[in-house]
Amino acid sequence: MSDLFARYARWLHLRWPAGGVERLPVVGRDGRTNVPGLFIAGDLAGVPLLKFALESGTQAVRAIAAESAQRSAASRVGSGPDLVILGAGVAGVAAAIEAKRLGMRFELIEAAESFSTVANFPKAKPIFTYPTEMTPAGELQVHASVKEDLLEELREQADAAGIDVRIGRAERVERHARGLRVVLTDGGRVEAPSVLVAIGRSGDFRRLGVPGEQSDRVSNRLHDPADFGGRRVLVVGGGDSALEAAIALSDAGAHTTLSYRGREISRAKPENVQALEERARAGRIALRLGSRVGSIDPGSVTLLDEHGASHHLPNDAVFTLIGREAPLAFLRRSGVRIAGDATVGGWAAVAMFLVALAMVYDWKASGFLEAALWSRWKWPGDVPALLGTLGSWWSAQVDDRSTVLGTVAVSMKSRSFYYTLLYTTLIGWFGWRRIRRRSTPYVTRQTLTLFLIQAIPLFLLPEVLLPWLGYNGAFDRGMGRDIADRLFESYLPASEYLAHHWPEWGHPRAYWRAYGFVLAWPLNVYNVFTHEPLWAWIAIGFVQTCVLIPLAVLRWGKGAYCGWVCSCGALAETLGDTQRTKMPHGPGWNRLNFVGQVFLGFACVLLVLRIATWAMPASPLGAWFDLLLEGKRPDGRLVNPISYKWIVDILFGGVL
Repeated sequence: MSDLFARYARWLHLRWPAGGVERLPVVGRDGRTNVPGLFIAGDLAGVPLLKFALESGTQAVRAIAAESAQRSAASRVGSGPDLVILGAGVAGVAAAIEAKRLGMRFELIEAAESFSTVANFPKAKPIFTYPTEMTPAGELQVHASVKEDLLEELREQADAAGIDVRIGRAERVERHARGLRVVLTDGGRVEAPSVLVAIGRSGDFRRLGVPGEQSDRVSNRLHDPADFGGRRVLVVGGGDSALEAAIALSDAGAHTTLSYRGREISRAKPENVQALEERARAGRIALRLGSRVGSIDPGSVTLLDEHGASHHLPNDAVFTLIGREAPLAFLRRSGVRIAGDATVGGWAAVAMFLVALAMVYDWKASGFLEAALWSRWKWPGDVPALLGTLGSWWSAQVDDRSTVLGTVAVSMKSRSFYYTLLYTTLIGWFGWRRIRRRSTPYVTRQTLTLFLIQAIPLFLLPEVLLPWLGYNGAFDRGMGRDIADRLFESYLPASEYLAHHWPEWGHPRAYWRAYGFVLAWPLNVYNVFTHEPLWAWIAIGFVQTCVLIPLAVLRWGKGAYCGWVCSCGALAETLGDTQRTKMPHGPGWNRLNFVGQVFLGFACVLLVLRIATWAMPASPLGAWFDLLLEGKRPDGRLVNPISYKWIVDILFGGVL
């Protein structure tokens, strides 16, 4: 059984990459940060590609120059610079060249040497200047395809532009009367209205944290692969740097092993993955996927596989190419906000927001606070009367339920009407913003589909269209009545319904069950978990859950329903589109996804219990079922918050 569950878990979640998200500064348009006058360009601003780094440096300086032009002439007194650029990599030098072109006074400060990241690439490293068709803004350009040629190309352009570099390391950036002050580790200070940080992700190299890592034969850089010809080398990592090092070592004649904790290599460029796999098939590189280093011993290394078994390999050199930690300490000292950093105030705000949402859901569902708080409100039950006070025409329309306004007025007595209207409005508003922001055919089609499904079958159909048809006699007789009785049972005796003696408290039929046309079981359990079987909904639910959704997943993948149909997915794709960086990632969070499988199991247990109550209606199982499903006693009183509705639907599916 445990093996079966492990295979199921791997199929469902664990086979997919589950790496953590690197923390980076929050960078806005043109490299702006939350610190006025402090900009960021290059790797720290986003994608670690040469052309994007060049582009970001140039665009940041143009934004700084535009701001500088708006300042008063008095702010440009003295001989100090208009701009301090930290870092003489490709982004920093591109920024310096652009600043010189614009006539700005600037100072370029570098801790090591110009283009040090490129200079530290392995010998003869291939260079991928993606996107190939892109020409970055500014005068600094790249065309070379090998490390040495690229470095020469960059240095020639910097020399031709007359760019001077001051050697120094920045400790922090702080506010000053003239704008900002760069404090150097040697005690020096440079003041300017603006500072551009272009130091890249040049923090500390990540560590394995295993015994023997301090050995002299362990390195985090590969300079010349030829030095390791004929030697037994282990490369640790699954990114481009690790793959390129393993390929170069193999080509230089080293006996190369690549160890990566993931079962699949997913973060590297396709060209590197293909080259690695070709050498692995030829027996020139030994791939140890799903492994990690246990220890580095004299003359050998110990690798642990995914089951924890140890494997000892003879070894002469180890390269730990698992990336670097961004210089977050420097950025925090400078007051730059880091994505994912938590504060006491932030957690307090989250807690208050969760409490507010919990109260909204409790109000919507007439929950545990009903007697203490919500029952004292006349709204929204008095909405029809309020509409009638607008004039005689309004009053006549509201009193006649066969009119659209009369139908809507009855729907407006229900709390769920306002929640669903707000939900639909949010999807529409943020969906429109998403289309404007990312106007691709896929995004446009997906967003419009999600909104139309939310607006029509999940709002207009149960709240307006079906009730209006009912009030106009569509479900009084014949086929219309037969269909309605099977899908939207009447709350009234047949004689009262035919006489149109409508209830004051709301609609006479269970039109809310129309949500089941879109929200399949067990996302919506209430059309199946009824006191007497509703066979039409049981058939619809079976076809949706056991036929249509599996076929859609087989054809288009797991996102076919969640990304294109489900109302939860609609909110995630629209309102959540700009918030994805706040999503927690990593193996632990990936495993936490299995709480959904717990809920699925809970729903299946309830289904078995529901079927038992249908078979034995006189048994006490019905009372137990109501306690487990909605937390209610037989008299309808809420007594059990640890129930499916309040834990799964409201807490997890709603609030969280």
